[in-house]
Amino acid sequence: MNMSRIDLNLLVYFDVLLRELNVTRAADQLGISQPAMSNGLKRLRVLFDDPLLIRTSKGMTPTERASELKPEIRELLVGLEKAVQPKAKFNPYESEKVFRMMASDYAEATLIPLLIARLRNEAPKVILDIMTPSDVNFPDVEQGRVDMVINRFDSIPQSFHQKVLWKDTFSCLINKKHPVLKNFNLESYLDAHHVWVSKTGMGVGVGMDPDDVQRLGWVDEALAKLNAKRRITVFTRHYQAASSLAERQDLIATVPSKMARLQQDNSRVSIVPPPFDIPPIELTMAWSPLLQHNPAHRWMRELITETARIIDRF
Repeated sequence: MNMSRIDLNLLVYFDVLLRELNVTRAADQLGISQPAMSNGLKRLRVLFDDPLLIRTSKGMTPTERASELKPEIRELLVGLEKAVQPKAKFNPYESEKVFRMMASDYAEATLIPLLIARLRNEAPKVILDIMTPSDVNFPDVEQGRVDMVINRFDSIPQSFHQKVLWKDTFSCLINKKHPVLKNFNLESYLDAHHVWVSKTGMGVGVGMDPDDVQRLGWVDEALAKLNAKRRITVFTRHYQAASSLAERQDLIATVPSKMARLQQDNSRVSIVPPPFDIPPIELTMAWSPLLQHNPAHRWMRELITETARIIDRF
C-alpha cells in the first residue's frame, strides 16, 4: 500500500462511522453531506478490501475486520490530534523542570545569584544544575543534553543560537597595603606580580605558557600591542581564587569589572582601573537549535536575558 495515496480524512470518516453505525448521522456529525459520507465509505472499502459495514436487520453492523481496525484507528487519530495541537504553555510556577546549564565562575558569581533569587519568586520548584566549562563539550550542547552555556567564547558552531548578555570592562583588584598604589601607572603595573585568570569556551583546559600571548587573552594581548609584558606568578581558571589572592597577597588581579565590584565592600582591597586600555569582553549565552522553540527553554532564556539586563545597569 502506498501511504502517500491515503487520505487521512478517510480515517476520520471510519472512526465516526464505526461509532455511529449510521451513514446519515456520521455525515451530520462531520458536517458533510450524506452522499459525501457514502462515497467515503466506498473508498474505505476499497482501501481495506473489506465491506466494513454490512446492513442487517439490526442496522449497520461492523465486519470482523472493521472491529479489529476500530481501536487501532482511534489510537492513531488520538496521536495525530495530540501531535498537531498547540503545545501547552509552560507554567514556571508549577514546573519542577531541571535546567542544566554550563556557566563559567565569572557568570556563576555575577549572574547566577540574581537569577536564583528571581527563580525563588517566579519558579520556586525549578532546579538549576550548574556545570563547569570542563564538564561540557559542544556535542553535549548540540544534542540538547545541556540547555545552555554561558561564558566568553572565542568561537561557537554556526548552528548554535547565541545572545550577548552584556559587555564588561576590566578593573584591577589590589591589596590596599600594596606599595604599587602609591604611584599606579603602567611601569609600576608591569613591575608588580600578577595572577592570571581566564576560562573561555568549554572543554578540558591545558597548561599555560607565559610566552604564548595569544592564548593568554585580552589583558596580555593589549599589553603586547604596547610592546609590554607583565610578570605572571600564578595561573588560575577561577575568578574567585584570583580575587582571594589579590586580597591576601602582593598580587594584582586584572579581572572583568562586574567581578571586581563583588569586592567593593571588602575593606582590604582597592578596585582601580588598569593603567592601559583593554578591549571589553562579551558574556554570551548559547544553545542548541533543537531547543530554540521549546516553551520552557524559551522562558528560561528570557529570564536570563532580563536578569543580565538588570545587572548591566549597575
